[in-house]
Amino acid sequence: MKRPARALLSVALGAVFGSAGMAVQAADHELKPSPSTVRWGHFSAAVPPVLTINSGDIVSLETIAAWDPAIIDRSGVVPPSAVPEHTREIYREVKDRGPGPHVLTGPIAITGAMPGDVLEVRILDVQLAIPYGFNVQRPYSGALPDQFTALWQRTLPIDMVAKTSQILPDVLVPVDRPFFGTMGVAPDITQGRINSGPPGVHAGNLDNKDLIAGTTLYLPVHAPGALFSVGDSHAAQGHGEVDLTAIETGLKGRFQFIVRKDMKLVWPRAETPTHWIAMGLNPDLDEAAKLAVRETIDFITQRFPKITREEAYMIASVAVDYHVTQIVDGTKGVHGMIPKSIFTKR
Repeated sequence: MKRPARALLSVALGAVFGSAGMAVQAADHELKPSPSTVRWGHFSAAVPPVLTINSGDIVSLETIAAWDPAIIDRSGVVPPSAVPEHTREIYREVKDRGPGPHVLTGPIAITGAMPGDVLEVRILDVQLAIPYGFNVQRPYSGALPDQFTALWQRTLPIDMVAKTSQILPDVLVPVDRPFFGTMGVAPDITQGRINSGPPGVHAGNLDNKDLIAGTTLYLPVHAPGALFSVGDSHAAQGHGEVDLTAIETGLKGRFQFIVRKDMKLVWPRAETPTHWIAMGLNPDLDEAAKLAVRETIDFITQRFPKITREEAYMIASVAVDYHVTQIVDGTKGVHGMIPKSIFTKR
């Protein structure tokens, strides 16, 4: 799985929190989905890694659409040949499933990552992997569980060239900003196997459509090696993901992993080229919003020590956009987009 190192990369660490830059010898690795390289529906520190890398290394990997190939075949939306053989193998051979629904590629262990560290995950590239997706509404779920009580499901075509999906005869959805809905690390070993559905301090099922190629995720580490896993691939999703699912599909991604011993976090944070992202996660949407605001204030006052908490609270009100990430995963998400441009002396 490991290929020779390609280049000496100068990695400017601390774009968010101001650590000094350093040179990192980066090796390239490849990780394909198979019955032995995925796990179904859970995060756990007891799961052995399927790949071990060094800090600074780059991994090209693929995820599958967690949709029974038999349903795709019956739909007639794409020919059976469009379903990758590894997806059929995973559905045939992986019997250890649950408690969540996500098929996750990994875990990947990063040498030297220890509890209390932060794992910097640079999302270098995200590409569509298959010419179809799906949307499913499960009974008594989503934002309106009392109104939608029957199973409804649809396989959707994806135009890989035009990067669109014709979800209805007169409805064409762009799929040019694909993203991984679930990216996370293992929880503390004492938590055992946790459901891949609700997000938490381990990140996991964030369903944040702003975490596209070119963004960076910062995850507090809870287990040796961090044990990063990824899945729940989305071709397109609206903020909220209100019927429970997006256009679920398979994706190819390229990630760089860096162990940060100079950072301390309780909750995940992220960064785009133009914004810093503060996150709030809680079963109560109001509490999730409050946590996102508190995380915004903490970030601003830590990043800019001359700014008081009252001033940071003002900035949060006049300049930060708060989005409902998702409301359907049990633990709800709100994230605040902090614009870098307003800080004129960064």
